[in-house]
Amino acid sequence: MTSPHKTLSAVAVLALALSVAGCNEKRDPGFQGWVEADMIFVSPDESGRVTKLNVREGDEVKSGDQLYAVDDDLQLADLNQNKATLANAQQTYDRAAALSKTGAGTQATLDSAVSSLRVAEARVNTSETRLARRKGFAPVAGTVQQIYFREGEMVPAQRPVLSIMPPGNMKIRFFVPEAELPKLSIGEEVKVTCDNCADDLTARVYFIATSAEYTPPVIYSLDERKKLVYLIQARPSKPDALRVGQPVSVYLNAKIPVADKQ
Repeated sequence: MTSPHKTLSAVAVLALALSVAGCNEKRDPGFQGWVEADMIFVSPDESGRVTKLNVREGDEVKSGDQLYAVDDDLQLADLNQNKATLANAQQTYDRAAALSKTGAGTQATLDSAVSSLRVAEARVNTSETRLARRKGFAPVAGTVQQIYFREGEMVPAQRPVLSIMPPGNMKIRFFVPEAELPKLSIGEEVKVTCDNCADDLTARVYFIATSAEYTPPVIYSLDERKKLVYLIQARPSKPDALRVGQPVSVYLNAKIPVADKQ
């Protein structure tokens, strides 16, 4: 005859097994993804030496804030030269205009003086623009993500001195199998989870790839079709709660299975 204690133990083990099996059936690992961002790179038009750096990595900047300065000796000399040319062109025009009024000058001489004056003015404007662009200003608000050149270093033309990450440029990238693709649409909200993150993180899908990341060479068999995955990108609702490169899990329909909340 079986003892009551052995019977209770067997029932407990069976209940535990059923419970574990039930949890395994409900558990949904979601889709694995990661956080990325579209950086804004700020660079000078011409090469030069960084003479001043006003920010550090991690600093918050507003649009229009000065970020750095590059040496401007050559641009300043070019501006002074063009200003001198402009002054001469102005004098030539003034004489031609005065002679034209008295009838002693020709229209061709006046037209030539006007043309030279306009060219000189344009060159001064160009020199002033080149000089002004030796200072780098933040084109958008965001966080200084990385600094590539520091004070005293030579930066080549059109190479970024630093990068800025606007909060709105953060995105979540993940892949879904072909079978799950019909469940997604542009604008749909998905649930996002990560280690030690808040429970209310969501993202909105804004991009669904039209081509698979893996394509079999000849024909789609049933096994090969399971390997087809499509890139999905979504904008997080709370970008400040995430970090670039952070791994995340994404759940469709903005819901997390009960088993994953425990």
